Amino acid sequence: MRAVSIDIETYSSVDLAKSGVYRYAESPDFEILLFGYSVDGSEVQVVDLASGERLPDEIRSAIIDPAVIKWAFNAQFERICLSKWLGLPEGQYLDPTSWHCTMVWSAYMGLPLSLEGCGAVLGLEKQKLTEGKDLIRYFCKPCAPTAANGGRTRNLPVHAQDKWAAFKTYNLRDVETEIAIKEKLAKFPVPNNTWEEYGLDQTINDRGIALDMGLVHQAIDMDNSSRSQLTHQMREMTELDNPNSVMQMKQWLSEHGLETDTLGKKAVAELLKSAPEPLGKVLNLRQSLAKSSIKKYTAMENAVCADNRTRGMFQFHGANRTGRWAGRIIQLQNLPQNHLPDLEQARSLVQSGDLTALEMLYGSVPEVLSELIRTAFIPKKGCKFIVADFSAIEARVIAWLAGETWRQEVFASGGDIYCASASQMFRVPVEKHGVNSHLRQKGKIAELALGYGGSVGALKSMGALEMGLTGNELGPLVSAWRSSNPKIVRFWWDVDRAAMKAVREHSITETHGLRFTYGSGMLFITLPSGRRLAYVKPRIGINQFGSECITYEGVGSTKKWERIESYGPKFVENIVQATSRDILCFAMINLRHFSIVMHIHDELVIEADQQISIEEICKLMGQTPPWAKGLLLRADGYETSFYKKD
Repeated sequence: MRAVSIDIETYSSVDLAKSGVYRYAESPDFEILLFGYSVDGSEVQVVDLASGERLPDEIRSAIIDPAVIKWAFNAQFERICLSKWLGLPEGQYLDPTSWHCTMVWSAYMGLPLSLEGCGAVLGLEKQKLTEGKDLIRYFCKPCAPTAANGGRTRNLPVHAQDKWAAFKTYNLRDVETEIAIKEKLAKFPVPNNTWEEYGLDQTINDRGIALDMGLVHQAIDMDNSSRSQLTHQMREMTELDNPNSVMQMKQWLSEHGLETDTLGKKAVAELLKSAPEPLGKVLNLRQSLAKSSIKKYTAMENAVCADNRTRGMFQFHGANRTGRWAGRIIQLQNLPQNHLPDLEQARSLVQSGDLTALEMLYGSVPEVLSELIRTAFIPKKGCKFIVADFSAIEARVIAWLAGETWRQEVFASGGDIYCASASQMFRVPVEKHGVNSHLRQKGKIAELALGYGGSVGALKSMGALEMGLTGNELGPLVSAWRSSNPKIVRFWWDVDRAAMKAVREHSITETHGLRFTYGSGMLFITLPSGRRLAYVKPRIGINQFGSECITYEGVGSTKKWERIESYGPKFVENIVQATSRDILCFAMINLRHFSIVMHIHDELVIEADQQISIEEICKLMGQTPPWAKGLLLRADGYETSFYKKD
């Protein structure tokens, strides 16, 4: 036995979507209902555990045998559920190194992250059965007690034997579909080092991160009290039945002389600049009530495990084009920033439940709770957090790939890239707190918005106008940045030509240490690390401006599978972000013997013993991979007793 393909169907009263698989499998009523499997691609077998059948001993042994590779689509689910089913102690899970995930393989190939979507794109003969959602709802989740069902809260096989037979067929088909995906992708194997990265990712997910649940519970209670007060104030001021209703609020504002098409965050911020009282106060109250980031406390409460750690926050290869991680459940990739100078004091007031003092000292309770979200993540007793991140990683990578020498010299000397960029653009010296310091902001906004072909629209999206730049300054700013970075501009269009040639001629082309290959209806871009980016069914099309461009199939901005346009600067963005991700992976491998508990974009959070130093961590993190000779990296860090943005 070399490999087993597995798919299980389970029951738990915990909501999987809200809580994640780790909390889901901890539920006292959790059980595995069906176990579908295939040994080395043989005929699929389904074991009806819910009806008393037993899993064969050789399959049970294979689950824990490190020499047998276990395959599943979203293998984390099967691995964690089986860990619980096998009776592993709390917080311990099956070793992920002998588990491979068909979903990761699909993601590596630029395919959808769902079994149904992947099967459809690949045109498999045996597709996932669409009736599965109804069957899962019937057997895998609690049901509402009614007179018709005798007041029961759960449906068992005996309650609908025809549905149960269909559910077993559904389970069997899922295994068949997973095997078909493996067969279809067999000519494009996932490299061993990517499976090593996946194993490390799963170890980090299994380790989880501790939560200060006292803070979390108090924050939720305070938010409920604060929201009740704010809603009451708004109701008194507006006399509206539901002041949270967008339609009612827009009408009320209109009746008081303030017209607006939307009540989005940016629109309200703009209205507040000129809104007379009491309209301004009402809009401020609405902004406070609209703080969606507060919901992260509820997400923490839903996802926390029995040991007060939350797990499964990171999805490996979750970002389709680049292979970067995506956030799950609590969504650590978009935590609100903290700017309070006295975080410790605000945190103490929330922990003690002192709402009155919090309101008196800080005014907006939702704003304070939002800033304290990061601080809910804490190290285990006796440890500290070491937070380390790369300095200007994407700016360094694009300069290295493009060969933009002056930028590399800035990094080599430890200079400020925003000052240096402004100096290069305006031909005058710029110092952060010195001569021409006012130009640094223009350098910063240009750096953030223009590296991937962005123009005036990108500057506006990045908030250039809100930062004080005028509309007339934006066009010249774009021109100044591009003329100061001619090798980056050339890099965009060298990549564009290489990709177009590979697709048009079905050939191999190279530029800037990157290889562009067309084969089997795919465009591959081989990165300096050796990892490949995949673009499905590429072809030459015509863009909105009437010029030739590459189009390919992928998950677009609508979150649906569609044909997407791309061109040189966009490919460069993918290449730079993917290479930055590979550098982070290299650092994580170097630091794998430390307890990495979180990673957000270019930042690592380590739960460290007190004797471990920041310098030790930053030195290891800042090492340049052997495949990136000449790339200058720097990692900076700090210690903290709770997570925060330094």
